[in-house]
Amino acid sequence: MANKLQYETSPYLLQHANNPVEWYPWGPEALKKAKQEDKPILLSVGYSACHWCHVMEHESFENGDIAALMNSSFVNIKVDREERPDIDSIYMQAVQALTGHGGWPMTVFLTPDGKPFYGGTYYPPEDRRGMPGFPRVLAAMAEAYSNRKTEVANATSGLLEHLENMAQIRSHEEMPYGELINSAFSQLKEGFDSMDGGFGAAPKFPQPMIYDFLLHNHHSTKDKLALHMVEFSLDKMANGGIYDHLGGGFHRYSTDGSWLVPHFEKMLYDNALLASIYINAFQATRKSRYKKVSEETIDYILREMTTNEGGFCSSQDADSENVEGKFFVWTKHEIENALADQNFKLFNEYFNVTATGNFEGNNILNITTNSKELAKSFHLTEQEFDSQIEHSKNTLLNLRNLRIAPDRDDKILTAWNGLTLKAIAQASSVFERDDYLAAAINNAHFIVNNLIINNRLCRTYKDGKAKLNGYLEDYAFLADGLLALYEATFDRLWFDQSKKLVDIMIDLFWDTKVGLFYDTSRDHESLIIRPRDFFDNATPSGSSIAVEVLIKMSRLTSQNRYLTIAENALSSVHQIMARYPNGMGRWLSSLDLYQNPSKDIVIIGDPTDPDTKALLKVIHNSYIPNKIIAGCNDDPENSINNIPLLDYRTKIGGKPTVYVCENNVCKLPVTDSASLFQQIKYL
Repeated sequence: MANKLQYETSPYLLQHANNPVEWYPWGPEALKKAKQEDKPILLSVGYSACHWCHVMEHESFENGDIAALMNSSFVNIKVDREERPDIDSIYMQAVQALTGHGGWPMTVFLTPDGKPFYGGTYYPPEDRRGMPGFPRVLAAMAEAYSNRKTEVANATSGLLEHLENMAQIRSHEEMPYGELINSAFSQLKEGFDSMDGGFGAAPKFPQPMIYDFLLHNHHSTKDKLALHMVEFSLDKMANGGIYDHLGGGFHRYSTDGSWLVPHFEKMLYDNALLASIYINAFQATRKSRYKKVSEETIDYILREMTTNEGGFCSSQDADSENVEGKFFVWTKHEIENALADQNFKLFNEYFNVTATGNFEGNNILNITTNSKELAKSFHLTEQEFDSQIEHSKNTLLNLRNLRIAPDRDDKILTAWNGLTLKAIAQASSVFERDDYLAAAINNAHFIVNNLIINNRLCRTYKDGKAKLNGYLEDYAFLADGLLALYEATFDRLWFDQSKKLVDIMIDLFWDTKVGLFYDTSRDHESLIIRPRDFFDNATPSGSSIAVEVLIKMSRLTSQNRYLTIAENALSSVHQIMARYPNGMGRWLSSLDLYQNPSKDIVIIGDPTDPDTKALLKVIHNSYIPNKIIAGCNDDPENSINNIPLLDYRTKIGGKPTVYVCENNVCKLPVTDSASLFQQIKYL
């Protein structure tokens, strides 16, 4: 018999709807039941693409005996962390305080009023390799709550104090900007993996926000090491097994230090952020490989992760046919059967395919050889080599598409769609891709029309239903994506919508006393604390992107209130940026945007006009990290309201015209590409 999760829309929750566990979604019904029956709460948090979440479900939540223990002693609540990042954040901090680590599935035991007293992550169904079996944990927690109330109360009190302290910001004396940046860069250099790229050891995560800061830093200082750290890491990732060489896009992270064996799930946010950093790297270096990786990643999103309505889906599972990675790996025999003799020899050499494989007897495709040298050894020109490899990849991709594909979590999350909207809008401009622009516009219309209800953003959408209060990251990420779309189209609709969201965001989330944003709105459900997670983790923090958007909006509108809020937020986390740069990558880029001279570029002309396009190409071919672009077509009267940056800007001689200003000093307007290039090449 189905449990209470049958009424939910989250694919992750629905996966558990037929468990013998009497699951409840987080909400008043479950919390009331726990208080009335004086039962502790067993909170289980995970997400659809999580491999070990599926393992624990199969081992424990589908086990009738274990389910009976859960049902008799606990009120069981299942949460999709992607829908409820507030609950996930609060209780993950508790688990990390208790155990020193965290992850998913997350298992937390709470008092009926929601206070944590014990927790962990995955538990096996029986004692195994030093880990206590889940039944033993259940029995111990039930006994503790029933018979040792004082110990439980002491545990909850200590944890609650820890969580409240984590949500506070302590003011420190600010260090000079240059000193802070140097300190952050020095620490990043120490943690850089000079052998395999990236930072730290296994498991290794992409961390695109750090590379974004390093590109900023290189642009400002011309430090060659900063650029090397970016290029070396991006090259290693693009060559490794973490990248899907056939279908495009990146898996979530690498289980080893050399980017070879991934955790095979694909997350929308990873691919949006990585597409953006490869675009930026292409602008900074003009390396065609970065353009190719970015386009293949976006093509993957549009092909496999986009709904008919234009929304972008959350994730793709790691497993197919209950085997992790089965969809993505190959035997040498399969490849030889699929490709002609000459093709498979070249393909196998290029992608390091062997009879023994590199992953459980199979091959994860990865590049370990130089393409130019390999082409010479096969007596091929570079063009012939590329053509043959692409032909083989397409053949194998078509063959792979006949396999049973991993499940897709097709709920639409506003924040992650905002990240993706920005990447695709940016790519449409840099790569002159009208199809990308159409997809971005379609997505923006979908989000605005379906996830804004009564001037409030909703968090999630599925099966025609939008629900849950939007979080800070939903407002900030979408506002940023809409600004990028405005820059790509000059359509005032997207600027106006972005500004509207920013104003609502300030009203709902800004904390004047502390000088930083909360993650939940002022009228959000009351939880044990009001969360404020300001670190950039797998995604940027809502606060760091909010600050970036506020700085951009202040320059577009000349409204100082936006800049004042951004300044206060930057001041609040100033010392934290210097101490923990690995967790503050996007903050550091926002600080660079604030601190360095502003670069404002205004284009007057129809963006579809070939002459305007020629000017835009010059702009987008250049890496100018702190630029703000404002534009309008031939009818500026309908475009300048609320955008003072456009005031008094007109065409010169009837031609599309560009106005470039740096640090409040304007250059002469130009109408030709050569003159424009001379003006922006030193920005």
